Amino acid sequence: MRPEDFEHVLAAAAEVTGQDEFVVVGSQAILGSFAQPPEALLQSLEADIYPLRDPDSADAIDGALGDGSQFHLAYGYYAHGVAPETAKAPKGWQKRLVRREIPRRVVSTRSPVAWCLEVHDLVLSKCVAGRERDWEYAAETLRAGLVDSDVLLARVPDLPGADDLRAHVEKMLRTIVASL
Repeated sequence: MRPEDFEHVLAAAAEVTGQDEFVVVGSQAILGSFAQPPEALLQSLEADIYPLRDPDSADAIDGALGDGSQFHLAYGYYAHGVAPETAKAPKGWQKRLVRREIPRRVVSTRSPVAWCLEVHDLVLSKCVAGRERDWEYAAETLRAGLVDSDVLLARVPDLPGADDLRAHVEKMLRTIVASL
């Protein structure tokens, strides 16, 4: 998803929900911290979002802009309406959200704002998910110098989940850092 696609999805979500502020918790949250991140970090076709003030209207996003919707078929990318619990980020992530204003569309009166996971919280939430692509995402952010390994490791104890999950995340991150 290119930055302009991200902006389009957020503007469309504002129109669909009547809301102007959205939390972005998936991989495309990188666009809150970096206007042009490495191409390898922009492979997802979806933006995982929910309205900040009315998370329940995420269902409307899925219906109108989600996977398989007319929007998806027309543009090749889509919005995935998620719940606040979707973010498996370290404690305090809500206070570290990064604000990105989305340019108003010519035909709209809405001025959307994306509140994106801060890049370290984003990478750690990907690590908690633990899929191969999530570890590749983490490695790419480290390789590109977009995150600080010390900050990542310092936040591991604040991750949700069991001790063995946190231990696994720490071990994997240390392995990635050592390989760079």
